[in-house]
Amino acid sequence: MGRGVEWAVHSCVNMAWTPPGEPVNSARLAEFYKLPAAYLNKQFQSLVRAGVLDSVSGPRGGFLLARRPENITVLDIVLALEGADPAFRCEAILGNVPEPALQENFARTCLISQTMRQAELAWRQALARQSIAGIADSMERRFPADKVKVLDYLAAE
Repeated sequence: MGRGVEWAVHSCVNMAWTPPGEPVNSARLAEFYKLPAAYLNKQFQSLVRAGVLDSVSGPRGGFLLARRPENITVLDIVLALEGADPAFRCEAILGNVPEPALQENFARTCLISQTMRQAELAWRQALARQSIAGIADSMERRFPADKVKVLDYLAAE
């Protein structure tokens, strides 16, 4: 998984803390985390195409959450940036062994393939249960100064 996923999840949490309708300048956010602004902006464009973020043009423009933070999951962000293809791709190498079962669907019968698909399903379900709002609330409870620090930094444009 690319590092852009981490950057995007942190950024979406920060956007959940901003007042509704107030766009966040991506360059300012990149500066806060010491990230390359062009690369962070590229991640944000992918999130816009996926309906996770909205883009606001103009001198006070930037990005904001396209949906309420409780309706955006970590899986939404991962899929927007990494795509929906499975992490494990069964190549059915069992079909290469001497005398394989004829017409066998090895992706369905191979225990290794089944194990990997079950693990991926569990991983995706766990990410689908984690909303940006839930993470933002947990972070605010555990590290209350972080929200203040982020909002102060973004407001000091």
